[in-house]
Amino acid sequence: MIGLIVLAIFITLIILAVLIIENDDLPHSVILFMGFGLGSVILYFIFSAPDVALTEAVIGTGISGVVFLVTLLQIRSKEIKR
Repeated sequence: MIGLIVLAIFITLIILAVLIIENDDLPHSVILFMGFGLGSVILYFIFSAPDVALTEAVIGTGISGVVFLVTLLQIRSKEIKR
């Protein structure tokens, strides 16, 4: 049963990676990137690496995603002012 869950998460991560690369909408890509990070967190927990999962959740998904979204908001606000 766990093997099927791991396989499903791996396939989901591959699909997310392709969607992130092929997507033209940057905010949508950032949200997909954050989802990819959360999928990685789940896999780390399944593979008994809670310290790596916690680090990925905080830094990889949380802080990086927020930094990307804030950067996109600043870029859009500067484009509107032009």
